[in-house]
Amino acid sequence: MSGKVVILLTLVTAGVVATGYFLSADNHSDFSWFTNVANSGETATARNAVSAKQLSADPAGEPEPPSDSALGFMLASVADQYAESIKYPPWSVPLSSEQANAYRGNYYEPVSLPLEGDGQFTVTLEKYRFTAGERILVAAAIQGSQIVGRTLSATLERPDSRDALASTTLEEAGSPGYFEGTLSADHAAGEYRLIVEARLDGKPVRHVSTMAIEPYLGEFEGLGDARIQGNNLIIPVRFSPEDSGYYALSAQLFVGQRPVAQLQIEKRLDNTSNTINLKAHGTVLANQTVDGQLQLKNLQIRQLPARPGDRTNYAFGPDEGYAFTPPDLDSLTDTPAVDPESEQRAALLRQLADKF
Repeated sequence: MSGKVVILLTLVTAGVVATGYFLSADNHSDFSWFTNVANSGETATARNAVSAKQLSADPAGEPEPPSDSALGFMLASVADQYAESIKYPPWSVPLSSEQANAYRGNYYEPVSLPLEGDGQFTVTLEKYRFTAGERILVAAAIQGSQIVGRTLSATLERPDSRDALASTTLEEAGSPGYFEGTLSADHAAGEYRLIVEARLDGKPVRHVSTMAIEPYLGEFEGLGDARIQGNNLIIPVRFSPEDSGYYALSAQLFVGQRPVAQLQIEKRLDNTSNTINLKAHGTVLANQTVDGQLQLKNLQIRQLPARPGDRTNYAFGPDEGYAFTPPDLDSLTDTPAVDPESEQRAALLRQLADKF
């Protein structure tokens, strides 16, 4: 086997494993073949250790070559998974409910600090990324047997210098142990540390989490009329950019409450061009029962760096997304996307697997 083929096999295998992981609904079991191979390797190691002892008295003895069955099974599994993944173009891939929940672009995961006696000190925000000038509502909850002071403090810090840029007081609101306050996001774009400090049993306790401030990128202005083009549903999204440049748009397509596809595309926008056409391929929409409208949710647009080293900036569509009435989808088919290079790689993997 030539060196080029070995390198190609390594790259394709790595790519397929990564694709299978992100597109799987449950990543804990999809690669059971890998566990089987690993277990086989451990068994072979133990067996070879015994064989080495037996052969030590016989200098002419040589270990038997390993079986090719494990490698053949691995290659066959990789070939099957790769062949399945290339059915879909990279800009229109199927989406499960679990993946749709994980792909939410601007979600702040509440951070909990454990306290003595099974207590918790939890801080949460409305979202992770704020646009410069917005109000940042900070909420904190303290659960447990600790004696809590009447107020908490919240401070916004630069992560590199630890300089405090803004601070506020969180006051008890609504129920015991629940506190709220606001900060301003009128600061330069970047990542920030949010420090919330409380006095528990007379001692200061600091809760540290992170958030980001984004520059104003422009405005989403709704959708154009959806249409069929070839084996694709074209969904025009209108975005008026503040500055010209290259942008990447992604969104989730829903049929009712059920996610069906993750869509994405890149395009240059300026004052004369403010429409980005998302495309849903027939492989994700054919044979779908659409009763009424489709929905486009979790819209996220990124302003791509103009120069290496520049920051990628983010903006997000309306929380409710957009609902639209699609044209007749009966012409869409489940015909796999055609990519000659990907098909050649799939054929190469299958040929290699058949050798074992």
